[in-house]
Amino acid sequence: MTRLLIVRHGETDWNREGRWQGHAGPGLNELGRRQAAAIAARLVHESPQALVSSDLARATETAAAIGELTGLVARIDPRFREVDVGEWSSLTRAQVAERYPAAYREWERGTNLGYPGGETFEELQTRCQDGLDDLFAADGGRTIALVAHGGSIRALIGSVLGLDAGRRRLLATGRNCSLSVIESRGGDRRVVSVNDDGHLVPEPTAMI
Repeated sequence: MTRLLIVRHGETDWNREGRWQGHAGPGLNELGRRQAAAIAARLVHESPQALVSSDLARATETAAAIGELTGLVARIDPRFREVDVGEWSSLTRAQVAERYPAAYREWERGTNLGYPGGETFEELQTRCQDGLDDLFAADGGRTIALVAHGGSIRALIGSVLGLDAGRRRLLATGRNCSLSVIESRGGDRRVVSVNDDGHLVPEPTAMI
């Protein structure tokens, strides 16, 4: 059996300020570092044998905290980075609503297909699916920890559940450093848990 332990990165200041990050954004803030330490302490008990991370700073810093306690060195795979939000990068919801009113209304309804100047959700799901296939092929039979992002985690979970990219809004984005688990037995993949945050102290955080 292969177990994939998928971690959303720790909080950043842009998360706290409600800014779209996409491929940009800062590293972890103080709360994010505490969250990373909490998920690292939990994953020690899962005995992961491999550690993989998105290449974005907020993910690699979270992976480094996991590596400190597990002794693992993260392999970097940019296919698991967040969706490219294009022209919305660094903007707050109020700024997007003012500058892109029609696109923002579509986003609120969950009917947008992607972001102006960025990626489509189908492109996101395709690259995440490719990364997942390669991960299971390379590390089959092992327990793998993967640090990713809200959008890429929904794409991974959605692909296992057979959801097309347009139905991503059926899956909620978990708190920073929440844990989702996928297992594979003989090539048959299933979702075991989604957005488990029982290891985190209850603290409010933004969802973008």
